[in-house]
Amino acid sequence: MTENDNPPVGLILCTDKNDTKVKYATGGLENQLFVSKYLTVLPSEQELEQFVRADRERIETNFKNM
Repeated sequence: MTENDNPPVGLILCTDKNDTKVKYATGGLENQLFVSKYLTVLPSEQELEQFVRADRERIETNFKNM
């Protein structure tokens, strides 16, 4: 962050063997989020969940093959 940046938006990623949760953490922030300065579209929570699940499966497969 630089001196004039707005507060960051948090991203909570949790996963275990049977469940994955993704949430944007915007508590305490005003309704105006100026993400357009950085990205034109943020991925949905569902898209992020799919990414985390796929990455976890890749890691588990690689670990089993060691």
